[in-house]
Amino acid sequence: MCAADRRSGRMDGRCVRRQGSVCAGRWRVCIVGTALVIATYQLTYHLLCCALPPGLTMDRSRGPWNENILDYFLSKDRIKARDGIEILWEHATNSKEKLQKALQSDVHMIEADILLRGTGDKEPIMAHPPATDSDINLQEWLDKVSMSNKGIKLDFKSMEAVLPSMKILDTMRDNLHQPVWINADILLGPGGTLRVDGTEFLQVVTSFFSDVTLSLGWTTAWHSDTPNEGYSWEMVREMENICKNLNQPVTFPVRAALVRQSWPQLQWLLQSSDRYSLTIWSGKDDIYPTEDLLYAREHSGKDRIFYDVFEPQNSELKQVVKQKQQDGQYY
Repeated sequence: MCAADRRSGRMDGRCVRRQGSVCAGRWRVCIVGTALVIATYQLTYHLLCCALPPGLTMDRSRGPWNENILDYFLSKDRIKARDGIEILWEHATNSKEKLQKALQSDVHMIEADILLRGTGDKEPIMAHPPATDSDINLQEWLDKVSMSNKGIKLDFKSMEAVLPSMKILDTMRDNLHQPVWINADILLGPGGTLRVDGTEFLQVVTSFFSDVTLSLGWTTAWHSDTPNEGYSWEMVREMENICKNLNQPVTFPVRAALVRQSWPQLQWLLQSSDRYSLTIWSGKDDIYPTEDLLYAREHSGKDRIFYDVFEPQNSELKQVVKQKQQDGQYY
């Protein structure tokens, strides 16, 4: 109320409007402030006690879990170049003895297979079918590897082992300071039969780890006495249709003996996203020329292909690449 009007007990139009504007402004501040307090309380309550509110996600990722293994091992001065050929692999480390040897060796990536022990509490153990038992379980295996600078690749042979294994990994978040790859064959490939259900596998893994590198492959077979078909366009397109909606790095394990005849399909898949890479692997009895590995290398980026193959192809490939580098023909 204006000073003159206080004395007379009257308010003119201007005073009424001025007082109304002030009151409205105070009410707006009050309402907004109250809304902010309520929203903050609700958000805090949901974060601490309940599921996250719709539209909000909590990134629980930390550390180098999704770091490119080439960057990781370069930072540790364990490789000389950002080149997949530099990475050494040890697979099927499914016993205490094999794991100890791997930890004492020069390998960079240690792979092991996971199943559920068939009796008792069915805890995750390190074993490859047809084996059903092991002298080391997943918790013990991770405890030992966590004290090293070796990368980890866990290969799941059954869907029932995935959830209990993810729970164990979840408790190890602060202890594992190296890259982790999670592998499963989720699609049928050339001659393949049984596989892990891809939809369920990805739902479980990504619900725990949104950034871990996924290694997603096809079940395959190889025969020495009959022609072997390669990865078809249908196979690679089905895989790309699954992976295009993911956010994390994906490597595709492909069988060395099937790479050359499948290269147009595999190259297309590799070029579909810069998140993708190939991991070429071989069975112990597979027969294929080293030139197949060299062909794949010469038609892709050297940092986009890894070679998890047996001798003599592994050494032969490195020797050829070294010679080409010295001659100035290659990279």
